[in-house]
Amino acid sequence: MADDAAQPGVWGQAREMNALEALMWRAEADPRLRSTICSLELLDTTPDWDRFLAAVDWATRLVPRFRQRVVEPALGLGHPAWVVDRDFDLHYHVRRVRLPGDADWDAALRLAEQLAMVPFDRSRSPWEAILIEGLPDGQAAFLLKLHHATTDGLGAVQLLAMLHSTRRETNPDKPQPAPLPAERTTPTDVLVRQVERDVRGLPATLGTAVSVLGAARHPRRSAVDAAKFAASLQRVLGDPDAVGSPLLAGRSLSWRFATLDVPFAPLRAAAKSVGGSLNDAFLAAVLGGYRRYHEELGVPVDRIPFAMPISVRRADDPDGGNRFVGARFAGPVSIADPSARMRAIGAMVIRARAEPAVAALAHMAPVLSRLPGPVISQVAGNLTKANDLQASNVPGLQEPRYLAGAKILKAYPFGPLPGCAAMITLVSHLDGCCIGVNLDPAAITDAPRFERCLREGFDEVLAVVPQHVAAAPA
Repeated sequence: MADDAAQPGVWGQAREMNALEALMWRAEADPRLRSTICSLELLDTTPDWDRFLAAVDWATRLVPRFRQRVVEPALGLGHPAWVVDRDFDLHYHVRRVRLPGDADWDAALRLAEQLAMVPFDRSRSPWEAILIEGLPDGQAAFLLKLHHATTDGLGAVQLLAMLHSTRRETNPDKPQPAPLPAERTTPTDVLVRQVERDVRGLPATLGTAVSVLGAARHPRRSAVDAAKFAASLQRVLGDPDAVGSPLLAGRSLSWRFATLDVPFAPLRAAAKSVGGSLNDAFLAAVLGGYRRYHEELGVPVDRIPFAMPISVRRADDPDGGNRFVGARFAGPVSIADPSARMRAIGAMVIRARAEPAVAALAHMAPVLSRLPGPVISQVAGNLTKANDLQASNVPGLQEPRYLAGAKILKAYPFGPLPGCAAMITLVSHLDGCCIGVNLDPAAITDAPRFERCLREGFDEVLAVVPQHVAAAPA
């Protein structure tokens, strides 16, 4: 979908956060668990400012979520709600910054990471749009900063596909929806509305209780099923069979950004050579970089604890929002052969996706999300702070897109650091893979070396297939 086919209001329709989103919103009682996601796009030219402003204003009318703020229910009971902000001010959310005369892409990254670290004003809609001017050859960058409670990676790609244009010229035929009227919803209103809904849903709840009581008539079978589920849950969420690296033990509130570019077809060909997926090749390359980094610093490790999201989004789910569960693994860092590493990772991920607890976690989240913020932070922190890596990959845009007349050359994703050492995310874009690296400088103390090791990790995976074979049509 592009701007000429966009349908107002189809993205982010839910008026309340789901349980996962409420967890991410409330976990920020611990500042190390801030859930900010960013997209940093490289533009071939600097957009006209007035046209850029008009494009962002249009986006806020097409996607009502951009004009909504979060209201917590009274007493913290229930789920946070999205309410049209009567104090919405586009001027607050949109800004332009000019880099100094000798600036380069690294300067844009340094600015982006500083902007990303600034927490959202929770009394306003949690997003910012920043045009970064002053890059060489008249280029610019666009930083879109969102709270993760707004959407996951796949939802963000859906959003950008809808908002970015397929043409450089202005499109006079795109829809021009009016902004939604402001609302005066109070925390008490949110609570009352949710209680009324829960009362209406009481018959279904009672039906579930009857089913549970029926199962209790077969205690042996129920006990066996419960034991199987508990074992599955331990495998998905429990401590992976890996001890955190002593090199990466430090943690701070700081973020540092880096980017990598990898050709899509050769990386996919490397994965296919072992019967694997692009995700297997991506993770194998990242873990290869971790292996090199540790070996160069004289502290080799066998495995590291890492986590990745598993999407539970279905084809008929509404666009936007968050629909994933997290799974934890012991990353096989010490496997030197990249083909063997890809096979090991592929088998590990297949087993995780088949775990019964993966689908059931969505049913546990509503219970966790109703806990007080500090308790949620403690629970969530215990699951994420021990991770040396969180990694994710998302299929991106496969055709040229434009923002206010500027062509999008690259689109780099940056996920949050929920207490882990590094978050590394891949988004495919046109014929390449744009990789955003967000690392904690207290954990990864030699960032230039780490970035080089990551590049070499990708190089060794790409070398699995000769380049003339990898470049051949599929």
